[in-house]
Formats: sequence, structure tokens, C-alpha cells
Amino acid sequence: MNTLLKTTLAAALLASAGPLMADTLADETYGTLVGADGTISLPEGFRQHWTHLGSWIVADTSAPGAGFHDVYTQPEAAQAYRESGHFPDGTVLVKEIRAVASGEKTTGMAQWAGEPAVWFLMVKDAKGRFDGPHWGEGWGWALYEAKDPATNVSKSFEETCRGCHVPAQQNDWVFVEGYPTLK
Repeated sequence: MNTLLKTTLAAALLASAGPLMADTLADETYGTLVGADGTISLPEGFRQHWTHLGSWIVADTSAPGAGFHDVYTQPEAAQAYRESGHFPDGTVLVKEIRAVASGEKTTGMAQWAGEPAVWFLMVKDAKGRFDGPHWGEGWGWALYEAKDPATNVSKSFEETCRGCHVPAQQNDWVFVEGYPTLK
């Protein structure tokens, strides 16, 4: 096979991978992390296997969401966002909020992520699969506490999540400015 033909075939395969990858992502998410009734589960091993999008710190201990925030998604979701500027169906965003630890280091006073406190999840539902209290604006929403990471303690999207995300509604309800990995 000549070089031009190989290059053309490789380019065609890469170009067609986007939709296939998105379908596979949705199948994986809705086959393993979301139950038939719309129940969302906290994914295991996301820190080790998913893409870190970025970090935030809310240092004011009296503020809601105080702590060190790390946000993760599936590698395929990050790649698809970089290519299209949109989160594909089946994207899962995990925001892990940890206590802020601090101490004197050789470089001076330092702060770092301490013990986990809560995890917020968003699950992209571009097909409108679910209509329940934890589903709204094209996403599934969940909140888990470190003391019981198997139980979604969110009251509902409207009560627990919407208020904080209103400023990001023009960006599909996601604060993308804090995620350099998506650029």
C-alpha cells in the first residue's frame, strides 16, 4: 500500500472516530454509572484513570463549597470537548472537594488538598432519557458525602445544584474557564 493511501485511510479513520467515540462513551456511562431508573453512581478509580480538568480553591471557610476542588472527566469526553467545544452525551464530570490542608514547607507556607469531603457529579444526557428530580438542563446531578459515598444526598437539581450553576448556564452549566485541559 502506498504512503498516500495509508495517510488518507488513517485520516478517514481519525475523522470518523469522533461520533463512534461519543456513542461508546454514552453506552459506557449509561451501562455502568446510571441505572435504568436514573440513579447515578460515583465512579470508582476516577482519580487514577480519568483526565484531570483543573482545580479551584475556595479558601473562605464560611463559603458554600469551601475547600480544594479537583474536577475529572473521562479521557474521551475531554478529547471530544477539545475537538468540538461541547460535552458529548455520556460525559461525566466529577468535582471532588477536599479540605484545605496547610503547613510550613521549605518553600514557605503551603496549602494542598486534604481529606475528601464531598463529590458532585454531572452526567450529560443529550437525549433526555430521564425526567426526575436529579435530571435537568441536559444533565443528571448528584452529590455524595465522604461519610457515605454510595448515597446521593442531593435533594434535587433545583434545590441542591441549580443555584450555584446559573452563572455558567451559557456554557452548558459548566464553569469551563477553570479547566485548562479543555483548551
